[in-house]
Amino acid sequence: MISVLIFDDNEDRRDSLTLLIESVSDFAVSGALSQANNALEEVARLKPDVVLMDIDMPGTNGIEATRLIHASFPSLPIIIQTVFDDDDKIFQALKAGAAGYLLKNASSEVILSAIREALQGGAPMTPAIAQRVLTFFRSEKSVKPDYGLTDRETDVLRLLTQGNSYKMIADQLEITFNTVNSHLKKVYEKLQVHSAGEAIAKSVRDQLF
Repeated sequence: MISVLIFDDNEDRRDSLTLLIESVSDFAVSGALSQANNALEEVARLKPDVVLMDIDMPGTNGIEATRLIHASFPSLPIIIQTVFDDDDKIFQALKAGAAGYLLKNASSEVILSAIREALQGGAPMTPAIAQRVLTFFRSEKSVKPDYGLTDRETDVLRLLTQGNSYKMIADQLEITFNTVNSHLKKVYEKLQVHSAGEAIAKSVRDQLF
């Protein structure tokens, strides 16, 4: 059973997400909370497999809550959900350790698929968000650091940054899902990051391609 913890200050939204998630046989909602002031304590208590995090909440906002949770639970996927699609919030969320970033108008199918993808180590993003990530630092000029990535590791990271799932990357490069996972583990080690979101944020910031 995949346990999902929801943070959202909108009651209707929390109820809608709860109904959606619990309509899937292998999904369950461990909690649906209106604020993230005690996010670390709630994560420790409820032990979710995935977190759906709203950005704009009273008290501790979603980006700060993501940063706190990721620092203590680095392997826990956190998917940001928000009505905002401005560049700064997107990038700040990824730097904080978010595994993915979805707009709240994403379809039910996209949300459920994102939960599964995040659990597999992917970085689920709607196409519009992926494009914004890619163009975030287009006008910035900097020297590209050398992290010692192989050509294949660079290819895998580039496709991940473009919003592709592990399966899509495997199909495009004609390799197996497990090989994609193996390459990305090495990428994380070389970039010194712990999640797909962090890898994307670092690759965009450092203009690796």
